[in-house]
Amino acid sequence: MSTAQENKTLVEQFWIALYEREWDATARFFDGESHYEDVPAPDEGADGTANIIARLKIGLDGIESFGHETHRMIAEGNIVMTEHTETWNFHTGETVRNPFVSVMEVSDGKIKIWRDHWDLQTLLGNAPQWWLDRIMSHSEADFS
Repeated sequence: MSTAQENKTLVEQFWIALYEREWDATARFFDGESHYEDVPAPDEGADGTANIIARLKIGLDGIESFGHETHRMIAEGNIVMTEHTETWNFHTGETVRNPFVSVMEVSDGKIKIWRDHWDLQTLLGNAPQWWLDRIMSHSEADFS
């Protein structure tokens, strides 16, 4: 069983891989039983490595560049919580600064559950329409 510090280090490494859009490296943090959920989104999220990566790519590959600022990270047992802000810059000039709290459950060196808590109105009110259309063109069936 991993210590809280080991789990925190794993999540720190995950954030680096994700924000570098190193998809193969990001995939290594999940397995077939992992689950990812954007809590305010109107779907059930994504299950399994391939579906999680596919879901992330739909949102993040449409962003020209982004920044990630970690404010606080705590770990207790197998739970790691990160308070952070993502700044998304679109090629059409829009910028979205979206604060998150991410809650992750780590087991056997993998992120088993990842739930992102954020404000849907911040995203809807600032993201470009073409990007929103892109996101909405995918159904829940694409990730299960």
